[in-house]
Amino acid sequence: MLAPILKQGPFLIVTIQSALRDSDLIQLRDALMASLGKHRSRGVIVDVTALDVMDSFASRTLRDTAHMTRLRGAETVIVGIQPEVAFAMVQLGLTMAAVTTALDLEEGLAYLQRSSRKPTTGGDGGR
Repeated sequence: MLAPILKQGPFLIVTIQSALRDSDLIQLRDALMASLGKHRSRGVIVDVTALDVMDSFASRTLRDTAHMTRLRGAETVIVGIQPEVAFAMVQLGLTMAAVTTALDLEEGLAYLQRSSRKPTTGGDGGR
């Protein structure tokens, strides 16, 4: 696996250390979904700090993965989007609609810790 999936308490942390091919992103998505169920995790952090480029397929795959984790009862935070990457994404019309983002791993963990303490209501987990 090109991006390790680490367990940190009730959360999973994925650090993408280099640009991944489309097939690698699909493999990562599938491995993450399997780990989510195996560990019964309440949240996922995807750290993209090392990426200086994020194409439309990578952006869409990360967004879709975050939506998939939400459907499975976990929250996803994407952390570390570099300023140039954010600028390029905006210029290309790529969005992370309805996906939580944070500046860095520390803020992402703090967000998940806060959100995991909130009581849930209804069938959609309060979201």
